[in-house]
Amino acid sequence: MGEDTKLSIAHGRPLAEETGIGPLTIGGYLREVVRRHGPAEAMVLRSGELRLSWSYDELLARSLEVARALIACELGKEGRVGILMTNRPEFLAALFGISLAGGVPVALSTFSTAPELDYMLKASQISVLLFESQVLKTDFHAMLVGLDPGIAQGAPGGLNSEKFPFLGRLISLGGVPGGSDPLEPEPEQGGAVGGWSSFIARGCHVSDAQVYARADSVVPSDTGGIFFSSGTTSQPKGIVHSQRAFTIQWWRWPQTFCMREPVRAWTGNGFFWSGNVSMVVGSALSTGGTVVLQRFFEAEEALALMEQEKLAFINGRPHQWARLQTAANWSSVDLSSLKYVPRGEMIWEHPTVDTSWDVPMAFGTTETMTVCTGFAADTPAEVYKDSMGAPLPGNVVKMVDQDTGDIVPMGMIGEFCIKGPTLMSGYLGKAPEDCFDAEGYYHTGDGGFIDEMGRFFWSGRLTDMIKTGGANVAPLEVDEVIVKFPGVKRTQTLGVPDRLLGEMVVSCIVPVDGVTLSEADIQAFVKKEVASFKVPRRVLFFADEDYALTGNEKIKTSDLRALAVARLGE
Repeated sequence: MGEDTKLSIAHGRPLAEETGIGPLTIGGYLREVVRRHGPAEAMVLRSGELRLSWSYDELLARSLEVARALIACELGKEGRVGILMTNRPEFLAALFGISLAGGVPVALSTFSTAPELDYMLKASQISVLLFESQVLKTDFHAMLVGLDPGIAQGAPGGLNSEKFPFLGRLISLGGVPGGSDPLEPEPEQGGAVGGWSSFIARGCHVSDAQVYARADSVVPSDTGGIFFSSGTTSQPKGIVHSQRAFTIQWWRWPQTFCMREPVRAWTGNGFFWSGNVSMVVGSALSTGGTVVLQRFFEAEEALALMEQEKLAFINGRPHQWARLQTAANWSSVDLSSLKYVPRGEMIWEHPTVDTSWDVPMAFGTTETMTVCTGFAADTPAEVYKDSMGAPLPGNVVKMVDQDTGDIVPMGMIGEFCIKGPTLMSGYLGKAPEDCFDAEGYYHTGDGGFIDEMGRFFWSGRLTDMIKTGGANVAPLEVDEVIVKFPGVKRTQTLGVPDRLLGEMVVSCIVPVDGVTLSEADIQAFVKKEVASFKVPRRVLFFADEDYALTGNEKIKTSDLRALAVARLGE
């Protein structure tokens, strides 16, 4: 390599130079947004004709209740508390309350199967579990008793489990009934499971001063929370994030999205995924806006919420947008309040939606607490130039040869590696050297290159890349075209072994209920958008029940590939 060869390494500007950043602990963040916006509406939940609203002051009060209860339960510094809930008010009260008490919230997916929940409870070593006993058809109380029958036989706070040796308390809350109070607790479950009301009552003798003393002892580098990865090829990985990883992103999102006003924000996905709690909380609370909650995604209800609550920001997935388009009220609903819709091409097809907002292209992972490269939404197109932006403040990016670990020359494709203030602290149960290289970089497994301006151009997952006839195909590129086809609910493209090509490009699609799709139509649609060698040679159609989803509602690639091979062999 010549002396003048520039290497693929790019630095964001110093974090200290980033404007708009406030306190960098979770408790400090809450107290600051309450100081700024106290009486304004912070949170809304609708249930039928009922509408529950909390101001910023009330959100703090409810969070303090949780914090006092946890202190009364003898939660220690960085004690781990599991949150197994849909998007409901108690989730936010728990998230902030745990942090105010000096603890660590552990987000658990409500899509979890019994084996997945078993694994996560053991891996996270939580001492308290705050859980919703019934989520749609899933009975989590029964699931927990099935995992450890002692839960049904103990007393509240008296669990003595060999299977979950750190778990001492389980606190259950009910659904949102049709009564006068959407937060009406369900009856005590018995055994080692206590109810929400009695849990909150435990803290009545703990002072707010004691809570604030704990909150003030927390520093930005302390552990802020734990999320679990999707586990598409193995058990979910516990991803540990610092306090500042949460708060930097919360302060940062309104700047990235160029939000200049209080924003009413919603997501169709659970807060147990880092992207949703990061973008929705940041977009809403950092602007003095409102988090609008929906416990689980239902298309007609979601559209009604968008209209009734005059939502400006919505975050979902393409398969959810497809379900919105087939909802009975799609053509009649007024969506003129919508402005900020990441990956929302299908939403912009609605005649009432303003399409003037420029979507900021960015790159991020759960390990970086979402975004780590990007530009603001008002950045001119010629500056973006089809990139994922440049490293955000405090971040350093390098592109390396995946085999040797050497930094590749500028403009050459390599593996994206990152370090910075929102990078995870590590994986649960893993030594630092198993998480980062010798210089502290996390190797993402994503391919691409950076140019002399420091812009990152993503080419796809290196491990998922399909090699067909000597050419590389990024599955996501194909899927981002297919998902725009009317009636597609889910799509996943993968490589299936082929004697002539090495791998054949195959797209596996779940249609929206009641919709019939054809292989030829899908292929013709994709051919208009991508090179011919990327067009799937086969398109297979499945129902959701044909294959299992992970706890993060992703398709297990290995299982799907086996199904595709079997289907093609029929």
